[in-house]
Amino acid sequence: MRISPKILLTLAGVATVTSVAADEKDVFNPIVTSVISQSIAPDARAGGIGDVGAATDPDVNSQAWNPAKYPFCISRAGVAINYTPWLRSIVNDINLAYMAGYYRLGDYQALSASVRYFSLGSVSTSDEMMTIKPYELGVDVAYSRMLSETFSAAVALRYMYSDMSGHYDDQVTAGSAFAADIACYYNNYVMMGNRECQIAFGVNISNIGSKINYGEDYSYFIPTNLRIGLSYMIPLNEFNRISFSADANKLLVPSKPIQNDEENESEKDFQDRVQQEYYDVSSISGIFKSFSDSPNGFKGELEEIQWSVGAEYTYNDKFTVRAGYHHESESQGNRKYFTFGAGFRMSVFSIDAGYVWSTAASNPLDQTLRVSLAFDFDGIKDLFSGRR
Repeated sequence: MRISPKILLTLAGVATVTSVAADEKDVFNPIVTSVISQSIAPDARAGGIGDVGAATDPDVNSQAWNPAKYPFCISRAGVAINYTPWLRSIVNDINLAYMAGYYRLGDYQALSASVRYFSLGSVSTSDEMMTIKPYELGVDVAYSRMLSETFSAAVALRYMYSDMSGHYDDQVTAGSAFAADIACYYNNYVMMGNRECQIAFGVNISNIGSKINYGEDYSYFIPTNLRIGLSYMIPLNEFNRISFSADANKLLVPSKPIQNDEENESEKDFQDRVQQEYYDVSSISGIFKSFSDSPNGFKGELEEIQWSVGAEYTYNDKFTVRAGYHHESESQGNRKYFTFGAGFRMSVFSIDAGYVWSTAASNPLDQTLRVSLAFDFDGIKDLFSGRR
């Protein structure tokens, strides 16, 4: 069996693509990328507030959303382990494991890193002679620094490895790519009436880098992405606070051309145009091209923007409940879902859970559960110091 590198896209979008394309064949043209594990929300906190994270309060998993937030962390260091069973309504052995950590260097800068492993489970070959285990791996490191008391910036470097054939098919090889992130974060307190509220703004341009090749005649775009977020925290009293956050998200990847039936474009002419306008475009040129190349015009460009909103209520910095909503247009995949979550924090560790409830029919993301466990090194240090 010749395993295409598009297997991930097929698994991730089979339910939504089928239901939407049947009714809107002329407008359905989702942006296609490789290494889609880089686009999956890996942690339970963000997963509980609609996949929002660009400007929320910094935590251990900020590497996935905006590494510029780390210098604002209160604790000196931390590490988190996250687990997401993926597409559980379709299969039961696809999952995403994510580990992130950071260490603050003094008061104004920090180093951080993360490892992301996406397993596609076991896949039997067509001749049933063997079982392969496709997977994707991502490793990244970041450096962040406060440029003022309210503003910080960060850069990250990432290595991605994708093996879709399990070395079964010699015509399809494993692919790899290198990328970088550029991020910034603004955090300040403002007086609203008699309350000192917190307002934050974040931007992260992630996966700026090379394309990836699986041994074929052309290469695929990686998920270069622009994420912009805003967050607003209101202290209700000494023990209670509530935060409202929102993210806008756009893939900086060009749209694949569609065949022009009105001009009776032949299949050969169409394939030549796809090669020239899509596969031959470099990753950097594709970033600029992505803002004006939608086959559906300006409306299509707006439909390429995903947006999320979420809210967090926190009691005494110990217990948190969350809710959110994520929206993606029908022409881009029709992922629309509510999210719910909760978290419990002690001085040494915190545990969080997030749950997805889909509002779109036949959405494979429905009933997705994320679990996160984080450790605070300052809390661990204080715990052992207290025993002496």
